[in-house]
Amino acid sequence: MLGWSADIEKATLDNDTFRTVLHTGQTMQLTVMSLRPGEEIGVEVHPHLDQFIRVEDGRAEVLMGRSRDDLSDARQLEDDWAVIIPGGTWHNVVNRGSSTLKLYSIYAPPEHPQGTVHRTKADADAAEAEHEG
Repeated sequence: MLGWSADIEKATLDNDTFRTVLHTGQTMQLTVMSLRPGEEIGVEVHPHLDQFIRVEDGRAEVLMGRSRDDLSDARQLEDDWAVIIPGGTWHNVVNRGSSTLKLYSIYAPPEHPQGTVHRTKADADAAEAEHEG
């Protein structure tokens, strides 16, 4: 199949993994994520890509800044809200709700290998450590 097509809301709400890549194109990538209450993606920066995040269900706090130690730009997101994180911006996404946070993210260009599935945050951290090591 050329491209990707599906009910993005259903795909996001049905996802029970920390991160699953749904599609990787030449210049962008679509992932779905599920974070437990209090769970976070972790402080990170993508020097050469922009990221779009949309919350389908739950409450998120998106923290952004120009350095790892200054994430003073905080945005509160809930159902149907989105944020764009420009390349080179340090950021973290934290589930601030009492239920599972369901979101999808578009990276431009792609960030993760096609077919990536991280069942848990620990799996994602281990994969990133292996990639960097």
